[in-house]
Amino acid sequence: MTIAAGQAAPDFTLKDQDGNMVTLSSFRGDKAVAVVFYPFSFTGVCEQELCQLRDDVAEYEAAGVQLLAISCDTAPTQKEWARQQNWTFPVLSDFWPHGGVAREYGVFNEDLGCAIRGTFLVDRDGNVVDSFTTDSLGTARAKERYTEALAKL
Repeated sequence: MTIAAGQAAPDFTLKDQDGNMVTLSSFRGDKAVAVVFYPFSFTGVCEQELCQLRDDVAEYEAAGVQLLAISCDTAPTQKEWARQQNWTFPVLSDFWPHGGVAREYGVFNEDLGCAIRGTFLVDRDGNVVDSFTTDSLGTARAKERYTEALAKL
């Protein structure tokens, strides 16, 4: 079961593509956070989604929202992918324990060993104000759904 609106967002600390540790609660009181789980690095739909976030990053910054992208891939894999795509937001590795954070958020696919496409908008108090997933790994999240979520802050 995924974390729903109104619930406290489970805290986590994960390594980003540059080796820095990023803790969700470190943004509390300062910024809202969009926690964006994606299945696999170097795949078409995931690349499309994260490039859309990159292209719209000013919209999130203007709303006071920090983007955090998470997959179960290794940090070195994500470092190379982020470099190639020029992503400026943290791309976090939920590699070990494998999918631990995705499991806490209820978006880990046990059969495939990856996160499903799940997005959680966390307010400055650390509570989820909106969450949404897609029906399959091959289905991208709609930009309009992000816009709806941001309007709830």
